[in-house]
Amino acid sequence: MSGSSVSRRTMLRGMGTAMALPWLESMAGSQVATSSALAAAPGGPPTRLAFLFVPNGVHAPHWRPSGTGSDWTASPLLEPLQQVRQHVSVLSGLAHHNAKALGDGPGDHARSAACFLTGAHPYKTAGTDISVGVSADQIAARHLEGQTRFSSLELGCEGGRQSGDCDSGYACAYSTNISWHSSRTPNAKETNPRLLFERLFEVGPGRETMAARAERMRTRKSILDYVRSDARRLDARLGRGDRQRLEEYFESVRQLEQRIELVETMEQDPSQLTSFERPEGVPGDFREHLDLMSELMVLAFKLDMTRVTSFMWSNEGSNRSYPFLDVPEGHHQLSHHKGDAAMIEKIRRIDQFHVERFARFVERLAAEPEGDGTLLDNSMIVFGSAIGDGNRHNHDDLPILLAGGGSGTLRPGRHVAYEPNTPLCNLYASLLDRMDVPVKGFGDSTGHLADL
Repeated sequence: MSGSSVSRRTMLRGMGTAMALPWLESMAGSQVATSSALAAAPGGPPTRLAFLFVPNGVHAPHWRPSGTGSDWTASPLLEPLQQVRQHVSVLSGLAHHNAKALGDGPGDHARSAACFLTGAHPYKTAGTDISVGVSADQIAARHLEGQTRFSSLELGCEGGRQSGDCDSGYACAYSTNISWHSSRTPNAKETNPRLLFERLFEVGPGRETMAARAERMRTRKSILDYVRSDARRLDARLGRGDRQRLEEYFESVRQLEQRIELVETMEQDPSQLTSFERPEGVPGDFREHLDLMSELMVLAFKLDMTRVTSFMWSNEGSNRSYPFLDVPEGHHQLSHHKGDAAMIEKIRRIDQFHVERFARFVERLAAEPEGDGTLLDNSMIVFGSAIGDGNRHNHDDLPILLAGGGSGTLRPGRHVAYEPNTPLCNLYASLLDRMDVPVKGFGDSTGHLADL
């Protein structure tokens, strides 16, 4: 390490762009340089919290593993976890009571998404008088506000709708959002990889005109070109190890840029982006879309831009097709299989694909060094749905996976079977406690989960 320390909040700047840095050896023990800089996490790397939501439940008979503790055998749907099983716990028996009808009639899909992170029963309306509850991610975000550039990030692969009736008299806002800033205000999710990338790196000068942005998109100038001079100055202050880390970081960012550019080239001509309206450069291939958004989430965690994220892979009730799995029918349609073997086989492919993509995300976090461990060691990643079996629309024995080490507070690699109808909110209260968020209770929680 060189004799010159570098602040954890050092940014590379140039032409309206601000590029955050990964952890470097020369940052160890450094102090925040300016009063406007954000405070670094004391005592080591911070803990991150992420919620990944999938719609329409699963085919429950193929989900639950056999055996408990570390001696468990993967079920057909959980086979993709074999490569990361030491990093993941399967949690059985958890339920969301407030996603049930409770006298409100049909609308399980809307209630599932609305209740997933709030633990609250949504007020049934197709109008603007929506009401549910503040979500767990936002409780954490409020506690951490000011410690990172973004208190939280809300991501998705399908756009949201804030008006209209999407499910049996429930407003679309319930079906298309899982993150709620207040009981009446959902947080809009970002679905476009390019816009998320530019948001993370503050690409483009302030008050950039529409014509200037169109020209910047047309020339496809890399973010690395904007900060090259600042990067050279920093490089002169670093030791050999840090220079290598920085070069690897730049290469990974450039590769990510190139993947986004390839998608945009395939989807549309970026020179036509002449307004700040949402561009159509969203990947048409769901696999690429998931991977790009996941990679950007890893980047945001790695650079400590946020410590809280929610990622809605699809809206609840989504009828997305999966042609790459040879499934041309819609997901929601297939989930109502009524015992049809051919439909169940296609649902199995969809469910297994979701688990496989989750396993890839876990692998990616585990491959990112941080401090004496990895980014995954300092993360808590919840994956699941608030519908148990897609055919039955039940809200008990939910398909829930928990990955990461929680900065040493979690013991992954196990199947933990809780008593039936244990509130899922007990898990959220337990994770918030590990984020040092002072909450006496959350949703319908009755306490913290033991044996996590």
